[in-house]
Amino acid sequence: MLNWLRTSKIAMGIITIFRVYLGFKWATSGWQKATGSFSAQEMIQGAVESPVLDDTGVNAYPWYTDFLEGFVLPNIELFDFLVSWGELLVGLGLIFGTLTTAAAFFGLLMNFSYLLAGTVSINPTFILIQFFILVAGFNAGKIGLDYWFVPFLRNKMPFLKVGQKK
Repeated sequence: MLNWLRTSKIAMGIITIFRVYLGFKWATSGWQKATGSFSAQEMIQGAVESPVLDDTGVNAYPWYTDFLEGFVLPNIELFDFLVSWGELLVGLGLIFGTLTTAAAFFGLLMNFSYLLAGTVSINPTFILIQFFILVAGFNAGKIGLDYWFVPFLRNKMPFLKVGQKK
């Protein structure tokens, strides 16, 4: 299956459909946040006050709660900016197929951050799609700007040629 995802034209088409769908979801969410009056303070404060609990009723991710309380909340304006523009840029990267695997990785990072904070929503579905995009690698962005952009980057930055067939 790994080889099929990375080399098949059928897989490329299927992944492209999922990639554009997911990109649209990320971009619209990010655009609404970037152009509106978005603040994550209430959500993060809620995650700190009511963290995810394990089956014994103990905080399942105390390290994450500490991170939210000690670093994110004191810098909430920075994180509001990073979330809204991060979502928008991940979406645009996925829609246009530009730095597709990087966009999928940062989307995964945001989805897991939301899950660790206790927000399930659509995040598991996004994680599954982004996982397949990452596994597909370059094939996921061939129907997109990566078709031209990745070879250009590999030519200009030789360290990106690692693992590439010559």
